[in-house]
Amino acid sequence: MNSFQSALVRLCRIGTGLGFLVLIFAVLTQVIGRSVVNSSPSWTEELTRYAMLWTIACGAGLSFRSGDLVNVDILSEALPGRWPWIMRLTSAIATVGLCAVLIWPAWRYTAIGARQTSPVLKVGMNWIHASILVLLVLLMVFALLRIVEMLRGTSDGRPVINPDKQA
Repeated sequence: MNSFQSALVRLCRIGTGLGFLVLIFAVLTQVIGRSVVNSSPSWTEELTRYAMLWTIACGAGLSFRSGDLVNVDILSEALPGRWPWIMRLTSAIATVGLCAVLIWPAWRYTAIGARQTSPVLKVGMNWIHASILVLLVLLMVFALLRIVEMLRGTSDGRPVINPDKQA
């Protein structure tokens, strides 16, 4: 499971990095176009939005893993005994449940996009809408990994603070 998790983390980091690289390129082109040429290419607006969606889709699971998503651990960590562990497990289970419930509607949303194209880039909107599906699947997988690690006793369910040293 460690090799699967390491490969998944690596893949998500690459996806996040590529999305961010495209975002930087599009914004830089937009800024230079507006500042130097006094006209910005219209495709930069769309590409910026789409790159942002894919960056978030690839990075959400990593954020869940590292604890960078919103946590309300002030309450759970103040509880005595095993309660913090139970709350972390319950939270991970709830995350899996919510993602699982939303995957089918996200799939349908993506399928609808196959009949549409973006106005400027002429890209099938299913490629853009798929970012939501990917986000949900990756978040669910990272939450499942946390649940499995907690139940196996290899993790206490706390976020991996320094993920580079562990995967």
